[in-house]
Amino acid sequence: MYIVGVDLGGTEIKVGLVDREKGIVRKVSRATEVDKGPDKIVENIALAIKEVAGDDDFEYVGIGSPGSIDRKKGIVRFSPNFPDWRDFHLTEKVSELIDKEIIVENDANAFTLGEWYFGKAKGSQNFIALTLGTGIGSGVVANGTFITGNNGIGAELGHIVIVPEGPMCGCGSRGCLESVASAKFVGLHARELAPRYPESLMIKFAGDINKIESKHVFKACEENDELAKIVVNETVEVLARAIGGYVHMFNPEMIIIGGGMSKAGETLFKPLRERTKKYVMVSFRGTYRIEQSDLVENAGILGAASAAIFSKGVE
Repeated sequence: MYIVGVDLGGTEIKVGLVDREKGIVRKVSRATEVDKGPDKIVENIALAIKEVAGDDDFEYVGIGSPGSIDRKKGIVRFSPNFPDWRDFHLTEKVSELIDKEIIVENDANAFTLGEWYFGKAKGSQNFIALTLGTGIGSGVVANGTFITGNNGIGAELGHIVIVPEGPMCGCGSRGCLESVASAKFVGLHARELAPRYPESLMIKFAGDINKIESKHVFKACEENDELAKIVVNETVEVLARAIGGYVHMFNPEMIIIGGGMSKAGETLFKPLRERTKKYVMVSFRGTYRIEQSDLVENAGILGAASAAIFSKGVE
């Protein structure tokens, strides 16, 4: 029987009807409409679920939501994308409109489960998943166990301090990996430096200095742009430091990286693989590999569906 996966974003809700063997059968999307309040968001989720399911039956709904999630109670404790959601009973609200069991999971954890069930980590017992987007999300599987910690809100590897007294992070600390290596920071850092490099291709690709994003940085780097190379080099450096630490902590067989910034491909991954060696002890070399996720745009939907699969033990 099918499962519905809901990728809940701040601007868009992506929903897919998922077959456990074939993956996504069909998908739809709707605007989230955060400005219209929580009830409207829930209504949009329900409408998208009904639209994607059509006349086909399905058993469960998995929702991948940003924020701190109480998965046992189906409550979003806090989410930066949804300011009105504090201890928001998401599963209860959606269940009032959709007569199915609803499972909610943190979106980064859902991505990890999606990689485990549908992606490159299928069959793996030890891996780390990182999403490089507006923030940096993460998940860890060690010895076949999905690690979520005492309160179910681990593992937040994006909030390990990499640059002491570095930029302020949204979490309230300074110098977290997220504050120095997320797609949001890469774009911000490039915009700050761009006035010194008025001929940079980043400005040309973006059309305006104030519109430079991480995708323009990596595209310019491919063209050997001087400023883009500086920004990418700094980003790779801090990511390598962090990943080297993760390798020592968890001894994973692979680190899978997804999210919007992963689309940079080898412009990011080639130097990252080389630089990470600098921060890994000799005994750990050759024990891991750094991989680009191939779930791409479907990662959120498949991750949410996988959260339901693992939660319910669907066979």
